[in-house]
Amino acid sequence: MVIKLNGKMENYKEKLNAYMTVRDDENSTQNQIDNAFTDAMNALAEDLTVEIKNQAVSEAANKSLDSQILLSRGNDVLTSEEKKFFNAVVQDGGFKDETILPETTQERVFQDLTKAHPLLDAIGIQDLGAATKFIYSDPTKAYAWKELFGEITGQVNTAFREEKITQLKLTAFAAIPNDMLELGPEWVERYVRELLVESYSVGLEYGYVNGRGSAHSEPVGLMKNVDANTGAVTDKTSSGTLTFAPSQYGETVTGELYNVVKALSTNEKGESRKVMNKIVMVVNPVDAIGVQFRNTIQTANGQWVTSLPYNIQTVESEEVPVGKALFFIKGEYIAAVAGGYKLKKFDQTLAIEDATLYTIKRFANGRPRDNKTALVYDLDIKFTASAPETP
Repeated sequence: MVIKLNGKMENYKEKLNAYMTVRDDENSTQNQIDNAFTDAMNALAEDLTVEIKNQAVSEAANKSLDSQILLSRGNDVLTSEEKKFFNAVVQDGGFKDETILPETTQERVFQDLTKAHPLLDAIGIQDLGAATKFIYSDPTKAYAWKELFGEITGQVNTAFREEKITQLKLTAFAAIPNDMLELGPEWVERYVRELLVESYSVGLEYGYVNGRGSAHSEPVGLMKNVDANTGAVTDKTSSGTLTFAPSQYGETVTGELYNVVKALSTNEKGESRKVMNKIVMVVNPVDAIGVQFRNTIQTANGQWVTSLPYNIQTVESEEVPVGKALFFIKGEYIAAVAGGYKLKKFDQTLAIEDATLYTIKRFANGRPRDNKTALVYDLDIKFTASAPETP
């Protein structure tokens, strides 16, 4: 279940935006990027602490409610294993080095990631557990015609292939206030889970959209191309311009998006593939309102409905630059997380007083199947204000 935060987390949002600005600035030093990230994680810890404590106080009066009622009301109820684990954390005054979160907690973090972040859900991120390999099939080769009662040989070896994903470490920093432990195991679990969802979503979205490849110990993002000969990772060039301009019968919009669908309908080798109902458009939140405006109509009963031709799904991500639209095909980007969340105490001074800092590491990686898994387009959406009517 996704944790419901009632507050606005303004401090965290401000620091997160500042971190993204520094990170995307070519003139920023690694030290400046690291400091901005630390500030964002500190702000997350501070805002989240306030949220969790406020929820704990508001629910203190409901202690007489049993677990079934709490669950039906959308509250989190720990399993016996989780309660034992987080009770030990409270009694020990924190997590021990090399602690691994319970498997059920890890599953809930993964569920929260995909539910709270539509882009990760659309990409189709998979939790491989301890595995590091994919096995997938080529539907054009997974059959064979033979005479009746003849030997079935087929093309099994070519229809299915195994592909190894080299796992990279994705590290989150968890600042856990010491007085948080006094609230009890349920609140410690909720705090850690929400912190992981927020911090990992930032890292995963960056990696899966803008990752610069193994040379930088990062995934290969959807906005990148990989040179087949050298393995060099470069930015995709624009495949065209989209205006979403109004026209009679919507011919401009349908025509522009037809060209997008047509371009994605063949892979890098020029082979045809089915893409209908599998295309996702990702835009920056700044551009989302413009795209929505150009594709929203009012029905006969007065309702406003937003829909793109060809059933293209739209999601927002701050990782896509303003003025750009990223289109990709569901199932064509290999995104995975693996291994357990392992905690380790961080032995350096923490900016937040009366708190313990932990690093939480897990393996993650991703890359497109080919350079036509995704395409990038420029946006040129213009609005012309109507002249005021003369009396």
